[in-house]
Amino acid sequence: MASDQENSQDANAPDDTSEKEITRGITIMKSIIRDRDKAVTYNVNWNADNQLIGSNAAKLASYIGTLVRMHIPITATRWSNKELGSAKDKIWTEILRSFNIEDTTIRKKYILQLAGKRHRGWRTFLTNKYLKDKENFFVEYDPEYPVKYAIFITEEEWVAFVDQRRDENFKKVSATNRERASNPTYAYKKGRLGYARLEEKILDETKSDATSLPPHVLWKEARVGKDGTVRDDVQHIYDECETLSQSISTAEDQENRSVLSRALNVPEYPGRVRGKGHGCTPTSLYKNPRRRNPSNQEVMETLQALQAQVLQLQKDNERYRCMEKCSSQLKETSEKASINCQNKFPEGISSCQLYLSSPTYRLVGKGKVHNTSGDLLHHRPLPDGHLKVSVDVVLDKDALLPIPDIVSETTLLRDAIGSFVAWPLDLIFIDDEVFAQGSQQLSQKIGSRQKNKRDLPVTSLPKKGAFVPRYQISLETLVDSSDMATAGAIRLLDMEEDIFGYSCTETIGKEDLEHIFRHQELGVGVIHTYIRFLYDNFMRGNDQLSNRFRFVSSSLVNKALICREPDSCREYLVKRFMASSTNNLYLWPYNSGCHWLLLAIDPLKEVVYFLNSIDGEWTNYPDMKQLVDTSIKVFRSQRQARVPRTKSSNITWIKVQCPLQRNGIDCGYFVMRFMREIINMNQIEIPITYFDEYKCAHYTRLQLEQIKEELCQYFIEKRLISI
Repeated sequence: MASDQENSQDANAPDDTSEKEITRGITIMKSIIRDRDKAVTYNVNWNADNQLIGSNAAKLASYIGTLVRMHIPITATRWSNKELGSAKDKIWTEILRSFNIEDTTIRKKYILQLAGKRHRGWRTFLTNKYLKDKENFFVEYDPEYPVKYAIFITEEEWVAFVDQRRDENFKKVSATNRERASNPTYAYKKGRLGYARLEEKILDETKSDATSLPPHVLWKEARVGKDGTVRDDVQHIYDECETLSQSISTAEDQENRSVLSRALNVPEYPGRVRGKGHGCTPTSLYKNPRRRNPSNQEVMETLQALQAQVLQLQKDNERYRCMEKCSSQLKETSEKASINCQNKFPEGISSCQLYLSSPTYRLVGKGKVHNTSGDLLHHRPLPDGHLKVSVDVVLDKDALLPIPDIVSETTLLRDAIGSFVAWPLDLIFIDDEVFAQGSQQLSQKIGSRQKNKRDLPVTSLPKKGAFVPRYQISLETLVDSSDMATAGAIRLLDMEEDIFGYSCTETIGKEDLEHIFRHQELGVGVIHTYIRFLYDNFMRGNDQLSNRFRFVSSSLVNKALICREPDSCREYLVKRFMASSTNNLYLWPYNSGCHWLLLAIDPLKEVVYFLNSIDGEWTNYPDMKQLVDTSIKVFRSQRQARVPRTKSSNITWIKVQCPLQRNGIDCGYFVMRFMREIINMNQIEIPITYFDEYKCAHYTRLQLEQIKEELCQYFIEKRLISI
């Protein structure tokens, strides 16, 4: 870049492909040039499909257009021409000077392909601006030389360019393309935003944990106008894509035509993915490139990967030795020293937060600390300086256990959900300390309350706009006045055999009630208590509902047990399915470790309804899906059902467009409301777009508070808390 270019007028002009009249100076991005001279560089981001996103994406795209106009002559008709190689290298070098981009083949390819698009747009702009009239027809007279762009175009290049555009073959191609683009069936309505940045915007607004969206979802959103309305024909294509996605596998989607192309009934072009935008290819989307002979570079990368695997095996070997060492330490530890109740923590069971100090000091999970005299861990004494902890929620999915579990050979915290582990004393913090300030503030708002149980308010839910959580206030008053006010206090709730297929007792601790009062993440105890509420208030004595709906225990089938004991999980599910004599819908609240979602399984029709309040896909939970598919196939075999060959290996999974949460806490409350609405509708089949009576984008806080009120009223009526 010549320094005298900095004297040119700087303006953030529209893209070069715009046909609007330019009333300001040419775009040369002199702010980038000034920052470059000051050694200031810009960061850029890439999404899961290797597409450019982030706050500096538009700035980089505009800068690429400036570099193209500077280094590539307008007479270049083919971007793949090898004579342009040195000019392309200059463009890439200039971009690396101002933007923090990895100097890799895949990044360079993306940037230069984008530069090719900018070059075609630049040539099209010049043609429409100077060679055509207002009716979009080529003029007969000689167009004037664009003096405004003299720093980019010489007079000789302009004459040659005009001759190229006046060629009869080019005019025919231009007329064909103009006719095709004049009246698109499904018009794109997002301007310069592009699919990649549109996807980024949607994920940010919904606060979703997903890394990408299906092509047909983006395609639909790109055709929504400013008023938010969706045309009927666009919605029809989207609905057809949703239906096709249930019957077409990912491999079939990749090898043939995509779901969107099938619904639109248009051909699929090689090297591109319809509905995903520039830079997304079938390889990057499906992560499964077609087989071909590897290049030398790929062979070297494979060797490096193998070396990394060998290194990982060596680390695993060292970790195994560490486990053996810990085992020997456990045997040598004095039983008396291990099982003594630690004075630092309250006796009994308390909700706690779990920290790690290496490699950084951080919160990694939540659970319950069991400070009980004489307590053992897997029939072995606890190591010195440790307490037994049950893991409920994982906040750091890559966190390692302080001491590996030598019984289940578990090393990762996420695999220990629902089980007991040993945790260092100095890295356990009781939740009561965290809740103290919030509890004090709530008490000040509520004021003085009656402690006599007979004075508790028992009224129906107020109307919207005047909602007061009466049962929550009443239950909290009872808790504060009972022995449940002390840390570690628990209540036991009997679960009849008809609920989960076996008799059991559910434990409810003070921390479970605190989670309800403070609207925090819920544990399995609260979810199971609400299931008992649904059974008592909707299904008990109602043969139709009790024969139609059944439940799966989250204590017997969860992520940790699926990884450690898949056979026992499968046996429980198959036994549960075999208990059905007619069509049943099994409701299974599934905890993935840090998130609740609901599966509604019809084993006879072999249909699984997937309700996820964060809009994730079932492919994000492969262990869970494999367990369900295998259990249904075993169930099919045991009842000796005859299934057509075309369906013998396909279990139908349906993603229900259920209401979505807007934070990282509400998933448990959403699952409880899903179950209530499904039972209330008394339907085995759940519509893909959810029930019309309950259809909404998000549940309101009032709708969630109603669920909490039902829970608290149930606690009071069952007299689980008494003074």
